[in-house]
Amino acid sequence: MNPKILVKSDDQTDPRYGIEPEKRPIEEYIKNGIVNLDKPSGPTSHQVVSWVKEILHLKKAGHSGTLDPKATGILPVALENSTRILQALLPAGKEYIALMKLHGNASDGKLEETLTYFQGNILQRPPLKSAVKRQLRIKRIYSIKLLERSDKFVLFSVDCEAGTYVRKLCHDIGLVLGTGAHMESLRRTRVGPFTEKNIVTLHELKDAYEFYLEDGNEDYLRKCILPKEYGVQHLKKIWIKDTAVSAICHGADLNAPGISKFDSEINIDELVAIMSLKNELVAIGRSLRTSEEITQMEKGKVIDLERVIMKPGVYPKGWHTS
Repeated sequence: MNPKILVKSDDQTDPRYGIEPEKRPIEEYIKNGIVNLDKPSGPTSHQVVSWVKEILHLKKAGHSGTLDPKATGILPVALENSTRILQALLPAGKEYIALMKLHGNASDGKLEETLTYFQGNILQRPPLKSAVKRQLRIKRIYSIKLLERSDKFVLFSVDCEAGTYVRKLCHDIGLVLGTGAHMESLRRTRVGPFTEKNIVTLHELKDAYEFYLEDGNEDYLRKCILPKEYGVQHLKKIWIKDTAVSAICHGADLNAPGISKFDSEINIDELVAIMSLKNELVAIGRSLRTSEEITQMEKGKVIDLERVIMKPGVYPKGWHTS
């Protein structure tokens, strides 16, 4: 259920400054976009990002949540200016479909029971080849469901906290079953707000860009590339006045007088997206107050800035209230 939006100050936005994300001119749209890419099996995530840069003739791109070379599925690729939002996607929940092979026999009942056992908080130690320190961590499995089974091959879906290793999960399921098990293949089906509904292949992206270059038709390219604002759909939001935007772009923390409206369920120490009244992403920060407190505040700091996204100069200076 989406939180309500609470209005603190009924403000209008000046059409002379900024622009709604979907209406950005195509070159600006590309450089402030994200591709919800369907990673093929074989190449590394870094190689795939390199190909995206080549296709779109860009100098910079980055991805969120590395997939192993053999794994397929959702790999959000941020283009140029959008790479600044990758930090917001790191804690986003993930969903996978995994094919696991058991090393011995187990009944359907025992298998179902074991999968249910792994729902909730689990302890995991990252695998040897992982990029993080190999210390024991608590990770949450929101749901795990058996989809199909053929003898020793088990297809299941898992909705989990960021940083959960599905390969290790398969190994641990095998240990609890008493049969042993390993992961045969993996497909990621969700990263935060990114799902398979609007996923794009490398070939589709290349065709859309070449069609744009040859015929000047932007429609297909705009379908393949999403505005960077799409990448913060999973975050609570605070919308700020036009007069507050410039100060935030220059690194000022967000104070109460600059707020126009906000989501009703903001908690302390929660990552929050700071938006313009045209729904442009201005910055990402950590909340210092709850929504209830923000409603009552007339002054004082509300958000501790972590990353400025919008470049200075889009909106004029005009806010000096603390």
